[in-house]
Amino acid sequence: MLQTLLLSAGFLVLVAISAASVLLVNKSREDNSWVVHSVEAENQISTVLLEIRRAESATRAYLLSAAPQFLTEYQAAASGILPALDHLEKLTRDNPAQVANAARLRKAVEQRLSEFARGVDRVTNNDVATAVTALRNGTSTGAVETIGQVGRDMRTEEDRLFRERTETADRTQKLASSVTIAGSGMVLALAFGSVLLVRQSSRARDLAENRLRDANLNLEATVDERTADLREANDEIQRFAYIVSHDLRSPLVNIMGFTSELEELSGDMFRRIGSLTHEAAGGPPPAAGEIALEGPDQQLSADFSEALGFIKSSIAKMDRLISAILNLTREGRREFVPVKIDTREFVETIVSTLAHQAAEAQAEIHVEPLPDIVSDRLALEQIFSNLIDNAVKYLKTGVPGEIKIRGRTKLGYAIFEISDNGRGIDARDHQRIFDLFRRAGTQDKQGQGIGLAHVRALVRRLGGTMSVSSELNAGSTFTVTLPITWNASNRNSDK
Repeated sequence: MLQTLLLSAGFLVLVAISAASVLLVNKSREDNSWVVHSVEAENQISTVLLEIRRAESATRAYLLSAAPQFLTEYQAAASGILPALDHLEKLTRDNPAQVANAARLRKAVEQRLSEFARGVDRVTNNDVATAVTALRNGTSTGAVETIGQVGRDMRTEEDRLFRERTETADRTQKLASSVTIAGSGMVLALAFGSVLLVRQSSRARDLAENRLRDANLNLEATVDERTADLREANDEIQRFAYIVSHDLRSPLVNIMGFTSELEELSGDMFRRIGSLTHEAAGGPPPAAGEIALEGPDQQLSADFSEALGFIKSSIAKMDRLISAILNLTREGRREFVPVKIDTREFVETIVSTLAHQAAEAQAEIHVEPLPDIVSDRLALEQIFSNLIDNAVKYLKTGVPGEIKIRGRTKLGYAIFEISDNGRGIDARDHQRIFDLFRRAGTQDKQGQGIGLAHVRALVRRLGGTMSVSSELNAGSTFTVTLPITWNASNRNSDK
Protein backbone atom coordinates (compact mmCIF):
# COMPACT_ATOMS: atom_id res chain seq x y z
CA MET A 1 0.00 0.00 0.00
CA LEU A 2 2.80 2.39 0.94
CA GLN A 3 4.64 1.61 -2.27
CA THR A 4 1.54 2.48 -4.24
CA LEU A 5 1.23 5.78 -2.39
CA LEU A 6 4.88 6.59 -3.06
CA LEU A 7 4.54 5.77 -6.72
CA SER A 8 1.40 7.88 -6.93
CA ALA A 9 3.11 10.76 -5.13
CA GLY A 10 6.16 10.49 -7.40
CA PHE A 11 3.93 10.52 -10.46
CA LEU A 12 2.07 13.61 -9.20
CA VAL A 13 5.37 15.36 -8.40
CA LEU A 14 6.71 14.63 -11.86
CA VAL A 15 3.50 15.89 -13.45
CA ALA A 16 3.56 19.04 -11.30
CA ILE A 17 7.26 19.69 -12.05
CA SER A 18 6.72 19.12 -15.75
CA ALA A 19 3.71 21.45 -15.84
CA ALA A 20 5.47 24.13 -13.80
CA SER A 21 8.61 23.83 -15.93
CA VAL A 22 6.63 24.22 -19.13
CA LEU A 23 4.80 27.27 -17.77
CA LEU A 24 7.98 28.86 -16.41
CA VAL A 25 9.93 28.17 -19.61
CA ASN A 26 7.19 29.80 -21.65
CA LYS A 27 7.09 32.73 -19.22
CA SER A 28 10.88 33.08 -19.35
CA ARG A 29 10.82 32.95 -23.13
CA GLU A 30 8.16 35.67 -23.15
CA ASP A 31 10.08 37.84 -20.67
CA ASN A 32 13.29 37.49 -22.67
CA SER A 33 11.45 38.39 -25.85
CA TRP A 34 10.33 41.63 -24.18
CA VAL A 35 13.91 42.36 -23.14
CA VAL A 36 15.03 41.80 -26.73
CA HIS A 37 12.12 43.96 -27.86
CA SER A 38 13.37 46.86 -25.70
CA VAL A 39 16.87 46.49 -27.13
CA GLU A 40 15.47 46.48 -30.67
CA ALA A 41 13.39 49.58 -29.95
CA GLU A 42 16.37 51.43 -28.52
CA ASN A 43 18.52 50.41 -31.50
CA GLN A 44 15.82 51.63 -33.85
CA ILE A 45 15.71 55.01 -32.08
CA SER A 46 19.45 55.29 -32.58
CA THR A 47 19.04 54.27 -36.22
CA VAL A 48 16.44 56.99 -36.87
CA LEU A 49 18.55 59.69 -35.21
CA LEU A 50 21.66 58.50 -37.08
CA GLU A 51 19.90 58.64 -40.44
CA ILE A 52 18.72 62.19 -39.67
CA ARG A 53 22.28 63.25 -38.87
CA ARG A 54 23.57 61.58 -42.05
CA ALA A 55 20.98 63.43 -44.11
CA GLU A 56 21.82 66.70 -42.40
CA SER A 57 25.59 66.23 -42.93
CA ALA A 58 25.14 65.28 -46.59
CA THR A 59 22.87 68.30 -47.11
CA ARG A 60 25.39 70.68 -45.59
CA ALA A 61 28.23 69.20 -47.67
CA TYR A 62 26.16 69.48 -50.83
CA LEU A 63 25.26 73.11 -50.08
CA LEU A 64 28.88 74.05 -49.53
CA SER A 65 30.45 72.09 -52.43
CA ALA A 66 27.58 71.22 -54.77
CA ALA A 67 29.36 67.92 -55.33
CA PRO A 68 27.08 65.21 -56.81
CA GLN A 69 28.31 62.48 -54.43
CA PHE A 70 26.92 64.40 -51.46
CA LEU A 71 23.60 64.71 -53.24
CA THR A 72 23.56 60.93 -53.69
CA GLU A 73 24.45 60.42 -50.04
CA TYR A 74 21.66 62.80 -49.00
CA GLN A 75 19.12 61.02 -51.13
CA ALA A 76 20.10 57.60 -49.69
CA ALA A 77 19.89 58.87 -46.10
CA ALA A 78 16.60 60.75 -46.62
CA SER A 79 14.92 57.74 -48.29
CA GLY A 80 15.65 55.53 -45.25
CA ILE A 81 14.44 57.92 -42.54
CA LEU A 82 10.68 57.52 -42.92
CA PRO A 83 10.77 53.66 -43.23
CA ALA A 84 13.00 53.58 -40.15
CA LEU A 85 10.51 55.83 -38.36
CA ASP A 86 7.63 53.54 -39.40
CA HIS A 87 9.47 50.54 -37.96
CA LEU A 88 10.11 52.45 -34.73
CA GLU A 89 6.42 53.24 -34.38
CA LYS A 90 5.62 49.58 -34.92
CA LEU A 91 8.07 48.51 -32.22
CA THR A 92 6.79 51.02 -29.65
CA ARG A 93 3.05 50.81 -30.23
CA ASP A 94 2.64 48.62 -27.08
CA ASN A 95 3.61 51.64 -24.92
CA PRO A 96 1.25 54.69 -24.96
CA ALA A 97 4.05 57.04 -23.87
CA GLN A 98 6.28 55.88 -26.71
CA VAL A 99 3.39 56.22 -29.16
CA ALA A 100 3.04 59.90 -28.22
CA ASN A 101 6.80 60.41 -28.45
CA ALA A 102 6.93 58.74 -31.86
CA ALA A 103 4.17 61.07 -33.13
CA ARG A 104 6.12 64.15 -31.94
CA LEU A 105 9.30 62.76 -33.50
CA ARG A 106 7.61 62.13 -36.84
CA LYS A 107 6.30 65.69 -36.98
CA ALA A 108 9.73 67.17 -36.24
CA VAL A 109 11.47 64.78 -38.67
CA GLU A 110 9.07 65.64 -41.48
CA GLN A 111 9.66 69.36 -40.83
CA ARG A 112 13.41 68.86 -40.90
CA LEU A 113 13.28 66.77 -44.07
CA SER A 114 11.28 69.50 -45.81
CA GLU A 115 14.00 72.03 -44.87
CA PHE A 116 16.64 69.68 -46.30
CA ALA A 117 14.64 69.30 -49.49
CA ARG A 118 14.24 73.08 -50.01
CA GLY A 119 17.97 73.67 -49.55
CA VAL A 120 18.84 70.94 -52.04
CA ASP A 121 16.37 72.38 -54.60
CA ARG A 122 17.91 75.86 -54.34
CA VAL A 123 21.42 74.50 -54.85
CA THR A 124 20.15 72.60 -57.84
CA ASN A 125 18.73 75.91 -59.16
CA ASN A 126 22.12 77.67 -58.51
CA ASP A 127 20.74 79.67 -55.57
CA VAL A 128 23.44 78.57 -53.14
CA ALA A 129 23.45 81.71 -50.96
CA THR A 130 19.73 81.54 -50.28
CA ALA A 131 19.98 77.80 -49.58
CA VAL A 132 22.75 78.28 -47.03
CA THR A 133 20.86 81.08 -45.34
CA ALA A 134 17.69 78.99 -45.19
CA LEU A 135 19.54 75.97 -43.78
CA ARG A 136 21.26 78.16 -41.19
CA ASN A 137 17.94 79.67 -40.17
CA GLY A 138 16.35 76.20 -40.03
CA THR A 139 18.96 75.01 -37.55
CA SER A 140 17.69 77.55 -35.09
CA THR A 141 14.09 76.32 -35.39
CA GLY A 142 12.46 74.04 -32.84
CA ALA A 143 12.60 70.89 -35.08
CA VAL A 144 16.22 70.14 -34.21
CA GLU A 145 15.62 70.60 -30.49
CA THR A 146 12.42 68.52 -30.67
CA ILE A 147 14.18 65.66 -32.41
CA GLY A 148 16.98 65.65 -29.85
CA GLN A 149 14.61 65.90 -26.87
CA VAL A 150 12.18 63.23 -28.13
CA GLY A 151 15.09 60.89 -28.91
CA ARG A 152 16.38 61.29 -25.35
CA ASP A 153 12.89 60.75 -23.90
CA MET A 154 12.34 57.60 -25.94
CA ARG A 155 15.72 56.20 -24.97
CA THR A 156 15.04 56.95 -21.31
CA GLU A 157 11.68 55.13 -21.52
CA GLU A 158 13.21 52.11 -23.27
CA ASP A 159 16.02 52.01 -20.69
CA ARG A 160 13.40 51.90 -17.93
CA LEU A 161 11.47 49.14 -19.70
CA PHE A 162 14.72 47.25 -20.32
CA ARG A 163 15.56 47.28 -16.61
CA GLU A 164 12.07 46.22 -15.57
CA ARG A 165 11.87 43.46 -18.15
CA THR A 166 15.35 42.23 -17.33
CA GLU A 167 14.48 42.00 -13.64
CA THR A 168 11.25 40.14 -14.47
CA ALA A 169 13.12 37.70 -16.72
CA ASP A 170 15.73 37.12 -14.00
CA ARG A 171 13.01 36.41 -11.43
CA THR A 172 11.32 33.94 -13.79
CA GLN A 173 14.59 32.13 -14.45
CA LYS A 174 15.35 31.96 -10.73
CA LEU A 175 11.86 30.62 -10.04
CA ALA A 176 12.25 27.99 -12.77
CA SER A 177 15.60 26.96 -11.31
CA SER A 178 14.11 26.76 -7.82
CA VAL A 179 11.19 24.66 -9.02
CA THR A 180 13.53 22.32 -10.91
CA ILE A 181 15.86 21.96 -7.92
CA ALA A 182 12.96 21.41 -5.49
CA GLY A 183 11.28 18.91 -7.81
CA SER A 184 14.53 17.04 -8.35
CA GLY A 185 15.02 16.90 -4.59
CA MET A 186 11.52 15.52 -4.09
CA VAL A 187 12.02 12.94 -6.83
CA LEU A 188 15.32 11.88 -5.27
CA ALA A 189 13.63 11.63 -1.87
CA LEU A 190 10.80 9.55 -3.31
CA ALA A 191 13.29 7.37 -5.16
CA PHE A 192 15.25 6.85 -1.96
CA GLY A 193 12.05 5.99 -0.10
CA SER A 194 11.04 3.60 -2.89
CA VAL A 195 14.41 1.87 -2.71
CA LEU A 196 14.00 1.43 1.04
CA LEU A 197 10.49 0.07 0.59
CA VAL A 198 11.62 -2.28 -2.17
CA ARG A 199 14.39 -3.61 0.04
CA GLN A 200 11.96 -3.98 2.91
CA SER A 201 9.44 -5.71 0.62
CA SER A 202 12.17 -8.01 -0.69
CA ARG A 203 13.10 -9.02 2.83
CA ALA A 204 9.44 -9.55 3.72
CA ARG A 205 8.93 -11.55 0.53
CA ASP A 206 11.96 -13.72 1.23
CA LEU A 207 10.72 -14.32 4.74
CA ALA A 208 7.22 -15.15 3.44
CA GLU A 209 8.68 -17.50 0.83
CA ASN A 210 10.68 -19.31 3.51
CA ARG A 211 7.60 -19.62 5.67
CA LEU A 212 5.53 -20.75 2.69
CA ARG A 213 8.17 -23.32 1.78
CA ASP A 214 8.10 -24.68 5.31
CA ALA A 215 4.32 -24.62 5.31
CA ASN A 216 4.23 -26.43 1.96
CA LEU A 217 6.53 -29.12 3.28
CA ASN A 218 4.30 -29.57 6.31
CA LEU A 219 1.21 -29.32 4.13
CA GLU A 220 2.45 -32.01 1.74
CA ALA A 221 3.11 -34.32 4.65
CA THR A 222 -0.30 -33.50 6.12
CA VAL A 223 -2.03 -33.96 2.75
CA ASP A 224 -0.32 -37.30 2.19
CA GLU A 225 -1.33 -38.41 5.66
CA ARG A 226 -4.91 -37.20 5.26
CA THR A 227 -5.11 -38.69 1.75
CA ALA A 228 -3.99 -42.05 3.08
CA ASP A 229 -6.59 -41.79 5.84
CA LEU A 230 -9.23 -40.75 3.32
CA ARG A 231 -8.44 -43.64 1.00
CA GLU A 232 -8.50 -46.05 3.90
CA ALA A 233 -11.82 -44.65 5.07
CA ASN A 234 -13.16 -44.74 1.51
CA ASP A 235 -12.08 -48.34 1.09
CA GLU A 236 -13.67 -49.16 4.44
CA ILE A 237 -16.91 -47.49 3.34
CA GLN A 238 -16.88 -49.47 0.11
CA ARG A 239 -16.26 -52.71 1.98
CA PHE A 240 -19.02 -51.82 4.42
CA ALA A 241 -21.43 -50.99 1.58
CA TYR A 242 -20.55 -54.24 -0.15
CA ILE A 243 -21.03 -56.29 3.02
CA VAL A 244 -24.27 -54.54 3.96
CA SER A 245 -25.76 -54.84 0.46
CA HIS A 246 -24.60 -58.45 0.23
CA ASP A 247 -26.06 -59.30 3.62
CA LEU A 248 -29.31 -57.50 2.82
CA ARG A 249 -29.82 -59.71 -0.18
CA SER A 250 -30.08 -62.90 1.92
CA PRO A 251 -33.17 -61.84 3.92
CA LEU A 252 -34.55 -60.20 0.79
CA VAL A 253 -34.35 -63.53 -1.03
CA ASN A 254 -36.17 -65.16 1.88
CA ILE A 255 -38.85 -62.49 1.76
CA MET A 256 -39.23 -63.01 -1.97
CA GLY A 257 -39.55 -66.79 -1.46
CA PHE A 258 -42.10 -66.52 1.34
CA THR A 259 -44.05 -63.95 -0.67
CA SER A 260 -44.28 -66.39 -3.58
CA GLU A 261 -45.40 -69.16 -1.19
CA LEU A 262 -47.93 -66.79 0.38
CA GLU A 263 -49.25 -65.98 -3.11
CA GLU A 264 -49.71 -69.71 -3.81
CA LEU A 265 -51.32 -70.27 -0.39
CA SER A 266 -53.71 -67.41 -1.02
CA GLY A 267 -55.27 -69.35 -3.88
CA ASP A 268 -55.89 -72.44 -1.68
CA MET A 269 -57.05 -70.26 1.20
CA PHE A 270 -59.63 -68.28 -0.80
CA ARG A 271 -60.71 -71.45 -2.65
CA ARG A 272 -61.38 -73.01 0.77
CA ILE A 273 -63.28 -69.93 1.88
CA GLY A 274 -65.40 -70.08 -1.30
CA SER A 275 -66.20 -73.76 -0.72
CA LEU A 276 -67.25 -73.20 2.86
CA THR A 277 -69.43 -70.29 1.83
CA HIS A 278 -71.24 -72.36 -0.80
CA GLU A 279 -71.72 -75.30 1.60
CA ALA A 280 -73.20 -73.00 4.22
CA ALA A 281 -75.58 -71.61 1.63
CA GLY A 282 -76.61 -75.14 0.55
CA GLY A 283 -75.30 -74.69 -2.96
CA PRO A 284 -73.16 -77.07 -4.99
CA PRO A 285 -69.41 -76.97 -4.33
CA PRO A 286 -67.25 -75.15 -6.97
CA ALA A 287 -65.37 -77.15 -9.58
CA ALA A 288 -61.78 -78.15 -8.83
CA GLY A 289 -59.35 -75.24 -9.19
CA GLU A 290 -62.17 -72.68 -9.35
CA ILE A 291 -62.46 -69.89 -6.83
CA ALA A 292 -66.02 -68.71 -6.46
CA LEU A 293 -66.17 -65.75 -4.13
CA GLU A 294 -68.95 -63.31 -3.60
CA GLY A 295 -69.44 -60.08 -1.72
CA PRO A 296 -66.97 -59.37 1.09
CA ASP A 297 -64.92 -62.48 0.34
CA GLN A 298 -64.29 -61.31 -3.22
CA GLN A 299 -63.22 -57.84 -1.99
CA LEU A 300 -60.94 -59.47 0.60
CA SER A 301 -59.31 -61.54 -2.12
CA ALA A 302 -58.77 -58.45 -4.30
CA ASP A 303 -57.24 -56.50 -1.38
CA PHE A 304 -54.99 -59.43 -0.52
CA SER A 305 -53.77 -59.70 -4.13
CA GLU A 306 -53.16 -55.95 -4.30
CA ALA A 307 -51.12 -56.05 -1.07
CA LEU A 308 -49.04 -58.93 -2.39
CA GLY A 309 -48.47 -56.93 -5.59
CA PHE A 310 -47.19 -53.95 -3.60
CA ILE A 311 -44.89 -56.22 -1.58
CA LYS A 312 -43.47 -57.85 -4.70
CA SER A 313 -42.98 -54.43 -6.40
CA SER A 314 -41.14 -53.08 -3.35
CA ILE A 315 -39.01 -56.23 -3.14
CA ALA A 316 -38.07 -55.88 -6.82
CA LYS A 317 -37.18 -52.20 -6.34
CA MET A 318 -35.07 -52.99 -3.30
CA ASP A 319 -33.35 -55.77 -5.22
CA ARG A 320 -32.47 -53.35 -8.00
CA LEU A 321 -31.10 -50.82 -5.48
CA ILE A 322 -28.98 -53.45 -3.78
CA SER A 323 -27.66 -54.58 -7.17
CA ALA A 324 -26.82 -50.99 -8.05
CA ILE A 325 -24.97 -50.49 -4.75
CA LEU A 326 -23.02 -53.70 -5.33
CA ASN A 327 -22.09 -52.52 -8.82
CA LEU A 328 -20.96 -49.15 -7.45
CA THR A 329 -18.76 -50.78 -4.81
CA ARG A 330 -17.25 -53.16 -7.35
CA GLU A 331 -16.58 -50.23 -9.73
CA GLY A 332 -14.98 -48.23 -6.91
CA ARG A 333 -12.51 -51.05 -6.27
CA ARG A 334 -11.69 -51.58 -9.92
CA GLU A 335 -8.33 -50.26 -11.08
CA PHE A 336 -8.44 -48.17 -14.23
CA VAL A 337 -6.37 -49.20 -17.24
CA PRO A 338 -5.48 -46.28 -19.55
CA VAL A 339 -5.57 -47.05 -23.29
CA LYS A 340 -5.57 -44.93 -26.45
CA ILE A 341 -9.16 -44.43 -27.56
CA ASP A 342 -10.50 -43.24 -30.92
CA THR A 343 -13.24 -41.29 -29.21
CA ARG A 344 -15.47 -40.67 -32.22
CA GLU A 345 -15.50 -44.32 -33.27
CA PHE A 346 -15.98 -45.31 -29.64
CA VAL A 347 -19.01 -43.00 -29.23
CA GLU A 348 -20.51 -44.04 -32.59
CA THR A 349 -20.40 -47.65 -31.38
CA ILE A 350 -22.36 -46.66 -28.26
CA VAL A 351 -24.83 -44.71 -30.40
CA SER A 352 -25.40 -47.76 -32.62
CA THR A 353 -26.43 -49.82 -29.57
CA LEU A 354 -29.07 -47.17 -28.78
CA ALA A 355 -30.36 -46.92 -32.36
CA HIS A 356 -33.60 -48.79 -31.55
CA GLN A 357 -34.48 -46.50 -28.62
CA ALA A 358 -33.59 -43.44 -30.71
CA ALA A 359 -35.84 -44.63 -33.57
CA GLU A 360 -38.77 -45.18 -31.18
CA ALA A 361 -38.24 -41.65 -29.78
CA GLN A 362 -37.96 -40.18 -33.32
CA ALA A 363 -34.54 -38.83 -32.40
CA GLU A 364 -31.44 -38.16 -34.48
CA ILE A 365 -28.02 -38.42 -32.87
CA HIS A 366 -25.21 -36.40 -34.48
CA VAL A 367 -21.62 -37.21 -33.53
CA GLU A 368 -19.19 -34.44 -34.46
CA PRO A 369 -15.37 -34.83 -34.57
CA LEU A 370 -14.10 -35.65 -31.09
CA PRO A 371 -10.57 -35.45 -29.65
CA ASP A 372 -8.83 -38.76 -28.98
CA ILE A 373 -7.81 -39.40 -25.37
CA VAL A 374 -5.93 -41.91 -23.24
CA SER A 375 -8.27 -43.18 -20.52
CA ASP A 376 -10.11 -46.21 -19.11
CA ARG A 377 -12.36 -47.68 -21.81
CA LEU A 378 -14.95 -49.25 -19.50
CA ALA A 379 -15.34 -46.07 -17.45
CA LEU A 380 -15.77 -43.98 -20.62
CA GLU A 381 -18.33 -46.46 -21.95
CA GLN A 382 -20.38 -46.16 -18.77
CA ILE A 383 -20.12 -42.31 -18.85
CA PHE A 384 -21.19 -41.83 -22.47
CA SER A 385 -23.75 -44.65 -22.45
CA ASN A 386 -25.53 -43.19 -19.45
CA LEU A 387 -25.53 -39.62 -20.76
CA ILE A 388 -26.67 -40.54 -24.29
CA ASP A 389 -29.31 -42.95 -22.92
CA ASN A 390 -30.66 -40.19 -20.64
CA ALA A 391 -30.74 -37.74 -23.59
CA VAL A 392 -32.86 -40.23 -25.57
CA LYS A 393 -35.02 -41.20 -22.59
CA TYR A 394 -35.99 -37.66 -21.54
CA LEU A 395 -36.94 -36.15 -24.91
CA LYS A 396 -40.24 -34.29 -25.23
CA THR A 397 -43.16 -36.41 -26.37
CA GLY A 398 -44.29 -35.65 -29.91
CA VAL A 399 -41.27 -33.49 -30.71
CA PRO A 400 -38.55 -34.91 -33.01
CA GLY A 401 -35.44 -35.28 -30.89
CA GLU A 402 -32.04 -33.91 -31.79
CA ILE A 403 -28.97 -34.96 -29.83
CA LYS A 404 -25.50 -33.60 -30.54
CA ILE A 405 -22.19 -34.89 -29.24
CA ARG A 406 -19.22 -32.60 -29.80
CA GLY A 407 -15.79 -32.04 -28.29
CA ARG A 408 -12.73 -29.80 -28.22
CA THR A 409 -9.41 -29.53 -26.38
CA LYS A 410 -8.10 -26.83 -24.07
CA LEU A 411 -4.96 -26.70 -21.93
CA GLY A 412 -4.37 -30.44 -21.85
CA TYR A 413 -8.03 -31.36 -21.32
CA ALA A 414 -10.71 -32.77 -23.62
CA ILE A 415 -14.12 -31.13 -23.25
CA PHE A 416 -17.14 -33.20 -24.36
CA GLU A 417 -20.69 -31.83 -24.63
CA ILE A 418 -23.84 -33.96 -24.95
CA SER A 419 -26.76 -31.66 -25.75
CA ASP A 420 -30.42 -32.37 -26.53
CA ASN A 421 -33.70 -30.55 -27.14
CA GLY A 422 -35.60 -32.54 -24.52
CA ARG A 423 -37.54 -31.71 -21.38
CA GLY A 424 -34.77 -29.81 -19.69
CA ILE A 425 -34.06 -29.58 -15.96
CA ASP A 426 -35.18 -26.93 -13.52
CA ALA A 427 -32.30 -24.77 -12.28
CA ARG A 428 -33.10 -25.79 -8.69
CA ASP A 429 -32.39 -29.43 -9.57
CA HIS A 430 -29.03 -28.95 -11.35
CA GLN A 431 -27.11 -30.26 -8.33
CA ARG A 432 -29.77 -32.62 -7.05
CA ILE A 433 -29.61 -34.88 -10.11
CA PHE A 434 -26.01 -35.82 -9.24
CA ASP A 435 -26.95 -37.03 -5.76
CA LEU A 436 -27.38 -40.75 -5.10
CA PHE A 437 -31.01 -41.99 -5.33
CA ARG A 438 -32.25 -38.49 -6.22
CA ARG A 439 -34.24 -37.73 -9.35
CA ALA A 440 -35.82 -34.58 -10.77
CA GLY A 441 -38.90 -33.78 -12.82
CA THR A 442 -41.78 -36.08 -13.65
CA GLN A 443 -41.01 -39.68 -12.60
CA ASP A 444 -42.49 -41.44 -15.63
CA LYS A 445 -39.33 -43.33 -16.65
CA GLN A 446 -37.64 -46.29 -15.02
CA GLY A 447 -34.59 -45.56 -12.91
CA GLN A 448 -33.19 -45.63 -9.40
CA GLY A 449 -31.45 -42.22 -9.37
CA ILE A 450 -27.99 -43.80 -9.49
CA GLY A 451 -26.84 -43.21 -13.08
CA LEU A 452 -25.68 -39.56 -12.92
CA ALA A 453 -24.18 -40.02 -9.47
CA HIS A 454 -22.19 -42.97 -10.82
CA VAL A 455 -21.14 -40.97 -13.90
CA ARG A 456 -19.91 -38.05 -11.81
CA ALA A 457 -17.96 -40.43 -9.54
CA LEU A 458 -16.28 -41.97 -12.59
CA VAL A 459 -15.46 -38.55 -14.05
CA ARG A 460 -13.88 -37.49 -10.78
CA ARG A 461 -11.84 -40.69 -10.57
CA LEU A 462 -10.56 -39.91 -14.07
CA GLY A 463 -9.38 -36.47 -12.84
CA GLY A 464 -12.14 -34.50 -14.57
CA THR A 465 -15.22 -32.43 -13.87
CA MET A 466 -18.85 -32.58 -14.89
CA SER A 467 -21.56 -29.92 -15.09
CA VAL A 468 -24.99 -29.33 -16.61
CA SER A 469 -26.60 -26.35 -18.30
CA SER A 470 -30.35 -26.61 -18.74
CA GLU A 471 -33.75 -24.94 -18.56
CA LEU A 472 -37.20 -26.44 -18.40
CA ASN A 473 -38.56 -27.27 -21.88
CA ALA A 474 -35.36 -25.91 -23.46
CA GLY A 475 -33.12 -28.97 -23.53
CA SER A 476 -29.96 -29.82 -21.60
CA THR A 477 -26.21 -29.82 -22.17
CA PHE A 478 -23.97 -32.04 -20.05
CA THR A 479 -20.29 -31.02 -20.15
CA VAL A 480 -17.60 -33.55 -19.24
CA THR A 481 -13.99 -32.38 -18.95
CA LEU A 482 -11.32 -35.10 -18.87
CA PRO A 483 -7.51 -35.14 -19.08
CA ILE A 484 -6.35 -35.92 -22.61
CA THR A 485 -3.85 -38.38 -21.13
CA TRP A 486 -4.97 -40.02 -17.89
CA ASN A 487 -2.59 -41.69 -15.47
CA ALA A 488 -2.55 -42.53 -11.79
CA SER A 489 -0.88 -39.20 -10.92
CA ASN A 490 -3.81 -37.09 -12.10
CA ARG A 491 -6.40 -39.35 -10.56
CA ASN A 492 -8.81 -37.41 -8.42
CA SER A 493 -8.60 -38.42 -4.81
CA ASP A 494 -12.29 -37.74 -4.42
CA LYS A 495 -13.28 -41.19 -5.63
